[in-house]
Amino acid sequence: QVQLVESGGGLVQAGGSLRLSCAASGRIFRLDAMAWYRQAPGKQRELVARISPGGSTIYVDSVKGRFTISRDNAKNTVYLQMNSLKPEDTAVYYCSVPDWHYWGQGTQVTVSS
Repeated sequence: QVQLVESGGGLVQAGGSLRLSCAASGRIFRLDAMAWYRQAPGKQRELVARISPGGSTIYVDSVKGRFTISRDNAKNTVYLQMNSLKPEDTAVYYCSVPDWHYWGQGTQVTVSS
């Protein structure tokens, strides 16, 4: 059974940093793209960042220069380093293997002004 387990969310002041982790089990994902999505209250879920098996990355414009997605294939884990956080980054963040429609349970990130 495939599981994606996120950790690292929490409450932080504007300008602060958080590092999200997503540990995958039940399958090896080194040949698959992995991604982080987020969903704020009353809004649709949106792609935040995506990383290819080879390490190529894409980001939504609103986080470019502030967030960094990375992966450790040996640990079957993907990370999201979030710096210079803003109140508008407040959302539930979800780890995903988008090509296989696998999702984690989500982790709350709250940025106070």
